[in-house]
Formats: sequence, structure tokens, C-alpha cells
Amino acid sequence: MSFQEAPLLLTLGLLFLLGLAADLIGRHTIFPRVTLLIVAGLAVGPTGFNLLPMELVDDWFPPMTTVALSLIGFLLGPQLSLSALRAQGNTVVSITIGETSGAVIVVALALWIYGVNPVVALLLAGIGAASAPAATFDVVHESHIHNRFSNTLLAVVALDDAIGLLLFSVAMALATALVGTHSPTESLLVGVKDIGGSVLLGAALGVPMAYLSGRIRPGEPTLAEAIGFVLICGGIATWLDLSPVLAAMVMGSVVATLATHHDRPFHAIEGIEWPFMILFFILAGASAHAKALLAVGSVTAVYIVARCVGTYAGAWTGATALHADPVTRKWVGFCLFPQAGVSIGMALMASQRFPQFEAWVLPVILASTVLYELTSPVITRRALLASRAAGSAS
Repeated sequence: MSFQEAPLLLTLGLLFLLGLAADLIGRHTIFPRVTLLIVAGLAVGPTGFNLLPMELVDDWFPPMTTVALSLIGFLLGPQLSLSALRAQGNTVVSITIGETSGAVIVVALALWIYGVNPVVALLLAGIGAASAPAATFDVVHESHIHNRFSNTLLAVVALDDAIGLLLFSVAMALATALVGTHSPTESLLVGVKDIGGSVLLGAALGVPMAYLSGRIRPGEPTLAEAIGFVLICGGIATWLDLSPVLAAMVMGSVVATLATHHDRPFHAIEGIEWPFMILFFILAGASAHAKALLAVGSVTAVYIVARCVGTYAGAWTGATALHADPVTRKWVGFCLFPQAGVSIGMALMASQRFPQFEAWVLPVILASTVLYELTSPVITRRALLASRAAGSAS
């Protein structure tokens, strides 16, 4: 082995050990491991001790983003299967549509009134529709509270990212029109290409994957099938300038709907996705620069407040329209504030599409993600305890 290869292997080994430390600390504190990984990335990156070579960050971050988002999208796919959508009911759909659209509208208006560039306002508004289901799942699991409120909350956060991705794609198309590189008709076609192309790609790969899932042995063959299809989906989506996470999500939905033994590939992915998430979140934190985070401090504050207001108001409206119980109407919106992997991925996609606005979009999302992930688990736990005290029906 050459000397030049040794630092790379040492760096990767240390990053994985940081992931282990984050997992262990997260089990004994209120902070989810995603937050700890981002903080670790900030510490080892140029913002902190500058221990992580920027060449590695620049070289590894884009492909690791595609891999991580493809894995996340595929794991979210079963929440969009026909059986899952039927089981979730109209109340869940109404709350999800309300909170995602509410976040987009209020964030866009607030940032525009504050004087932010309209393109940046649109991009941040589209990103604001996404939440972080992993953090919510962890809090519910830890609380051991299983009632109507917790079931509704889990269904909403599962469906949230799917609708959020669609709204983000629309925001990207509108931002393209504002930049002026396309006419309104061309911008509409770009939006149709982004959404429709991603859906078609996911469906085209999902059908053969569903056929194979029930016909190969579990274990290593299933793992090879699952990771192979996910990487192919992410690679083709990137090659065609589509959304890797939306394409992978549709692929997962098709597999969950059509495959007889559809649990196999999802369980296989769940067994290997964490190492990729470790690299993704640490590199995301390392890519942030302190000066950039401070430069957008006021914009970040407006974004956080506007998104919380829009999310809560939209969730309350959606719950009230379908006559949800009082506990759900009061508390569900508070539990939808956290953002993490999908929102960071959206910010990276927006930065790649509009590099002239990267210095605004990515720092705002990274800074707000850290704050959300530090505070939101406490709020979610408080809401769950309130639902148990109110005697929310099972």
C-alpha cells in the first residue's frame, strides 16, 4: 500500500468511529445521532479543528449525497404503497398536505417580505416542506407511547417527505423560470421532466425488482439485489439530472405494492444504510463554514420562525378540516419541526442546480437543521406525554 492511500483509509476509519460514538451518545441523551454527526462534522471541518482534508470533502460529498438520498428514498417507498395509503386514512393525508403546503407558503412570503432574493426564497420554501422522520420515530419508540396520536404522527412523518419532494420539485421549476434561463413554458417542461421523469424511472426499475424480490433467496442474494437496484436508480437519476430520492422512493413503492415478499429488500437496506449515513452527515457538517453560517444568521432566523408557523398552522388546519381529536389538532404540528437528511439533500440539489445561490441556501439549511434537531425531540416527547395524559384512544 502506498503512503498516499494510508491517510484516506485512516480518515474513513476515524469517521466511522465518530459515527459509533454518535450512536452511543445518542442512546443516552436527548440528542439524536444525526445532530451529533453534523456537530462532529463541524468540529473536524474547517469550521472547527480543520482535521478533515477539504479534498476528501469535495470529492466524496456529491456521490455520497446521491447514495444517501437514494437509500433514504427507497426506505420511504413502502409508506407510499397502495395498502399503506389506504391504511393511513384521509386525516393523515389532510394533515400532511396542510403542513407541507403551509410551510412552503409562509416561508416564501416571509423571506420575500424580508427582502431575500425571490429565487432563494422559493428554494428555501420548497426545502421547508420536508421533515425528519427518523428523529420522530426514535422519540416515539423511546417513549413506549402507542395511541391514536402517536400512530397518526408516525403516518404523517412517513408521508411528509413524499409530498415535500413534489412541492420542492415545483419550487425548483419556478426558481428556474425566475432565473430567466428558460421561458415559462420551458420551465414547466423542466418541472414535468423532474417529477415525471423521476416517477417513470422509479416505476421502470421497481417492476423488475419486485419480480426478483420474491424469487431469490434471502440473505446475501437479496442484499446484492437491493443495493444494486438502489445504486443503479441513483446513478441513472443523476445522469439524467432527475431526483435520486424521488426516483428511489417510487421504486420502493412499486416493490412494496407488487412483490410478494417485499420486506426482504427493505430489511437488507436497513442493515447497510447506516455507514453511508455516517459519511453523509459528517461530510455535510464539514462542508459548512463558520463565516457562511454567520453571514446568513438573520435569514436563518426568519426561515426557522416562518417554517414553524407555517407547519403548525397547516397541520392544525388539516386536522381541523377532518375533525381530528383535540390532542391531534393541538400537538401534531409541534412534532413536525425537525429537518435532517432529506432537507440537506434538497439543499445540495438546489445548490448544484443554482450554484450562484449556494452560499445562501446550504448554510441556512445546515444551521437550521442543527437547531431543529437539538430542540425538536424535546417538543415531541412533551407532545406524546400530553397525549397520554389526555387519554388519546388506541
